[in-house]
Amino acid sequence: MARPRTTSDEAILAATARALGRLGPGRLTLNAVAAEAGLSPATLVQRFGSKRGLLLAFARRAEHGARLPFERARRDHPSPLDALHSAMAAMAAHVAGPEELANSLGFLQLDLTDPEFREHARAHTRVTREQIRALLAEAVAAGELAAGTDPARLARSVQVTYNGTLIVWALDGEGALPGAVRAGLDDLLAPHRPDPELAERQ
Repeated sequence: MARPRTTSDEAILAATARALGRLGPGRLTLNAVAAEAGLSPATLVQRFGSKRGLLLAFARRAEHGARLPFERARRDHPSPLDALHSAMAAMAAHVAGPEELANSLGFLQLDLTDPEFREHARAHTRVTREQIRALLAEAVAAGELAAGTDPARLARSVQVTYNGTLIVWALDGEGALPGAVRAGLDDLLAPHRPDPELAERQ
């Protein structure tokens, strides 16, 4: 009879995320993840087969979890734009400093060079963009963005702004990254806000 699992795969993958933040994929070892999760390396081999298998499972988890920050933000914020700001800031909340970002970019190298990882990254990007687009469309309908704003086109600009903010903040930014993300989004969305004087005349 198989022994029950005392540590879930989800808990192991959360431990993997913490270890990746400290070490990046290049320096990551099964020993490091096992220590973070309070398990033996043999348990990780039994569950995932290898370091590559563990990292692929982590990539699948990220893909399937792409909607989560948006779902939480929708529950917490009736305003579509407030929800958008909250979701994008939450995506950046785990990056405490330039070193963590560098380690995340190390994973991006896998996404760009390995077809299996790239497929998960592509799916994550598409889901994220669709979630952004949906909130922008709701913001137009609610009058938070000007009529005629193209949500699909603006969603791509939001993604570009988010990723660009990560790099600029790591190089010369101050303060916490979520605040920098919020400020970048404010700058991007400002020209798309409705004209209050026009609204008053109408």
